Amino acid sequence: MYRLELLHEVVTMAFETLRANKLRSGLTIVGVVIGVTAVVGMTSLVRGFDHSLQAMLDTLGPKTLFIAKFSGLSFMSGKDFVELQKRPNLSREDARALEKLDRIAYVDLMYGGGFSPQMERVLYERGRTKQMAIIGASEAFAVVNHVEVAMGRAFTETEVNHGRPVVVLGDAPYRALFQNIDPLGKEVRIGNGRYTVVGVLGTRPSPGGFNLGQDEFAVIPYTSYARQYGMRPRRIHGQEHLDVTIVVVPREQVGRDEAAREVEKVMRIRHGLRLDEENDFDIITQEAAGKAMQQVTSATLLALVAMSSIALLVGGIGVMAIMTISVTERTREIGLRKALGARRREILLQFLLEAGALTTLGGVIGVGLGSGTGLLVHWISGFPISLPWWSFALGLGFSSGVGLVFGMLPAMKASRLDPIEALRHE
Repeated sequence: MYRLELLHEVVTMAFETLRANKLRSGLTIVGVVIGVTAVVGMTSLVRGFDHSLQAMLDTLGPKTLFIAKFSGLSFMSGKDFVELQKRPNLSREDARALEKLDRIAYVDLMYGGGFSPQMERVLYERGRTKQMAIIGASEAFAVVNHVEVAMGRAFTETEVNHGRPVVVLGDAPYRALFQNIDPLGKEVRIGNGRYTVVGVLGTRPSPGGFNLGQDEFAVIPYTSYARQYGMRPRRIHGQEHLDVTIVVVPREQVGRDEAAREVEKVMRIRHGLRLDEENDFDIITQEAAGKAMQQVTSATLLALVAMSSIALLVGGIGVMAIMTISVTERTREIGLRKALGARRREILLQFLLEAGALTTLGGVIGVGLGSGTGLLVHWISGFPISLPWWSFALGLGFSSGVGLVFGMLPAMKASRLDPIEALRHE
C-alpha cells in the first residue's frame, strides 16, 4: 500500500512539473512528433500501395505464366542489366511452339506491354486522350489477362492473322473519347494509323480507389502493331531489344508448376541451351511477382523507418538536453527532497517518468498526425493507404524508448546529487 501511494506521489509530481513548463515541454517533443509522424504516415502509404499492387496481381490468376526476355525477378537476383540485354529476344515462333503443348489452353503474344511500351494518344474527332500504352496482342488478350469485355467483342483470330485495323479500348480511353456515345464501329486514330473500335474492356480492379493507370491502354492485333511500328529492335547498351511478352494459361486440370516445367523445356530447346546453362528467359508467376514486390516495398519501408529514426534521435538529444537543464534548475528541490527522506530510486523514477511522459505524449501526437496525413493524401488523391496496428505500436514504442534511454543520464545525475551540496546550490 505504501509503495502504491509513493508511486502515485512520484507520478503526480512528474506531471505537475511538465504542466508547469508547457512551452519547454512542447519544444522538447517536436523532434519526437516529427519522427513518429513520418513513421506512421509513410507506413500507411507504403503498405497501402503494397496491398493495392498485390490485389492487382491477384486478378492475373494464380496459374498464369508470363515469359519475358528479362523481368524484375532477374534484377532481384542480382543479375547485371547489360548481361540481361544480351539474352535473345522472344519471337512469334516461340509463342507458336508453346501453343502446340497439350497442357496449355491459351497463349497470347504481346508487343509493347513490358519495360518500354509504345506510347501514343488516341484521337476521335476533336477528342484526344493523354499518352497511353498501345499494346499489340492476339485474340486471347482479354482471356489471359482475366479482364471482361464490357462492350462489343475482342478481335478474332482471322483479324489477327490478316492484320486488320481494329482496336479494343481500355476503359480510360473509352471514357475520355466516348461520353454518352456508342464507340462500336467508330474510327479512331492511333499515331499514323486509323482503327475501327470493335470492343471496350471493363475496368481492372483498383483497391483503395487509387488510379494506377491500369485502364490507360488500347489493344490492337500484334500483326497490325508490327505493320505500323515495325519490329526493329531498339538498341540499349549496344544490344538489340524487342519488347515482347508471351502469356500462357494452362488447362484447368493442369497445375501451374507442371505447365511451367513444360514451357521451360520448350523454351530451352528453342534457344539451344545446354544442360549446364541457365535459362536465358524469365518465367514469371503471380506468386513470384508478389514476393518480388513485397521485397521491394519491405526494403522501402525499412529505409523510410531508418530515415525517420534520425528525427527521433534528434528528439532524444533534445530530451536529454532539456532534462539536464531541468536537473540543474531543480538542484535545491532535489536536495530538499533527499533531506526529507527521498531515496535515490524515487528521484530517478521521477525524472525518468518526466522524460517518458514527454516522449510518449509526442508519440501519441505523432500517431494522430501520421494517420491524419495518410487519410488526407487518400482523400485528396485516392492513393490507397493501410493503417496497421503495429505501425501505431512501433511509433509509441520508439517514442517511449527514446524518453527512457535519453532521460536516463539526467535522471541518474539527479539521483546521485549529494543533499548537502544540493541545498547549498544557488
